[in-house]
Amino acid sequence: MADEALELEPLAPFAGRRMEQAIAAVRAAIDDGRMKPGVKYSVYQLAEGLGISRTPVRDALLRLEEVGLIKFEARQGFRILLPQPKEIAEIFAVRLALELPAVRKAAVTANPALPGALQRQRRLMQDAAAVGDENEFAHYDLGLHDLILDAADNGRARAIVKTLRETTRLLGATTAEQTRTLADIDNEHAPIIDAIMAGDPDEAEAAMRTHLENTGRLLVTQALRTAESTQSVDEIWSAVIP
Repeated sequence: MADEALELEPLAPFAGRRMEQAIAAVRAAIDDGRMKPGVKYSVYQLAEGLGISRTPVRDALLRLEEVGLIKFEARQGFRILLPQPKEIAEIFAVRLALELPAVRKAAVTANPALPGALQRQRRLMQDAAAVGDENEFAHYDLGLHDLILDAADNGRARAIVKTLRETTRLLGATTAEQTRTLADIDNEHAPIIDAIMAGDPDEAEAAMRTHLENTGRLLVTQALRTAESTQSVDEIWSAVIP
């Protein structure tokens, strides 16, 4: 069967890696409906549509296959996959296991530079939210969580969380401007920062748990809706997260 027709804009000149540009182009095409889940496309077709060589396109698709967004088939073909609700819940189960002890440790660690760094990072998030820049906001949001993990001095946990957040980004899983605003997301970070600055590990853990569970459950809800599943959020969440 012939590959589905694919209408894409050629990529603009770019100083960075073409692979990253190709990843962004695939995500945008999925978001606006030009690329559809389950439909077969080809590496050649995608490279031609983007106006670049097959090498960065294949590298981009391999990266997207790693996080489960596409599946390669025979003869350079691939299909878009939908993120499964259980996969998203599993990501947040791991984040809860790593980020809750990290934020407790950050709250009791005598690091005089941490409060100022967290406040500066949050101001950057607020500036991005004010102009509706979702990409910049996500970058600074990641940076804020990374500061907390760094303060906890667990490099392995820090690397794992960064990878998991990149996975959700590449899957297109975001609640921003869908079920809550950027300002709503920013506001969830305020009690986390306040508790760290007050040296209160119990409050810091509770605030981080609330933030991560809110985010995770909203993303699972969106994935269930997309998959037209009859399962409930509570069923998925409680099966993965005790």
